[in-house]
Amino acid sequence: MHVVFMGTPDFAVPCLKALVDAGHEVVCVVSQPDKPVGRKQILTPPPVKAEAQKLGIEVLQPERIKNTDFDEVLKAYNADINVVVAYGKILPKAVLESAKYGSVNVHASLLPKYRGAAPIQWAVLNGDSETGVSIMKMDEGLDTGDVILIKKTDIGENETSAQLFDRLSEIGAKALVEALSLIEKGEATYTPQPESDFGYAKMISREMSEIDFSKSAFEVHNKVRGLQTWPVAVTTIEGRSIKIHKTVHCVFKGGKAGEIVDNNKRLIVSCGDGKCLEILELQPEGKKRMDAKAYLSGNKIEIGTILGE
Repeated sequence: MHVVFMGTPDFAVPCLKALVDAGHEVVCVVSQPDKPVGRKQILTPPPVKAEAQKLGIEVLQPERIKNTDFDEVLKAYNADINVVVAYGKILPKAVLESAKYGSVNVHASLLPKYRGAAPIQWAVLNGDSETGVSIMKMDEGLDTGDVILIKKTDIGENETSAQLFDRLSEIGAKALVEALSLIEKGEATYTPQPESDFGYAKMISREMSEIDFSKSAFEVHNKVRGLQTWPVAVTTIEGRSIKIHKTVHCVFKGGKAGEIVDNNKRLIVSCGDGKCLEILELQPEGKKRMDAKAYLSGNKIEIGTILGE
């Protein structure tokens, strides 16, 4: 099929590559404008644009789409279908209907659960054991269109949102190719989503970073996993800010919420339910990420120290 591809971040790159590898003709790519990145604020193209340029595909980067004639721009490409993967802007009806078969979206959740901007992080933050990818035909609602295909996958007990992000991007790419084949053959089924409110996966913010050790070990562990690699879960040790990158459940029990109960080459903290987590990797302010053993070799942390005070 002739495809207009609309996407911006890393998550969308495997989908673009999969379409090309499957023999579809991507007639143009639409991506967000280049943005300044890093301390030197160097103007940098989004990952999808960079990949499109490698593939020799024309790239469009409109500053605005709403209240413009961008649908007419797209119609000129005479595409069979628009594929939207984490593009990052709300698309008006005229754009959604600018191709023969309309527009389909790759969404990283089991719709209708986790509609919205951050479905991967919220699945981990909430401790879900399963998630997946939904391919849906887009309508004007927020991730409310008819579902064409769903692919499920388990979430590992210690899997981070960053790791899940990478896995779902590959699962989504394969599901997209399968869905387009069904559409092209006229074999696709379109299942309406329930109208009930199944929760919205709001954007992740830095304000969510602080760890509350009065929560259960399960909840604290999920926060550490869910906020990887940004903004990262944060606490304090003796008043000094420290990022917590990796934890695991352990057999230790007892202690006050946030209390260090073992410091013998291991850093073990008690949570609000009396269960404990072992901190495996952390990052003191202004320093590099390190394992707990390396941290303890240069920092004396007494048993009984309360994190977060």
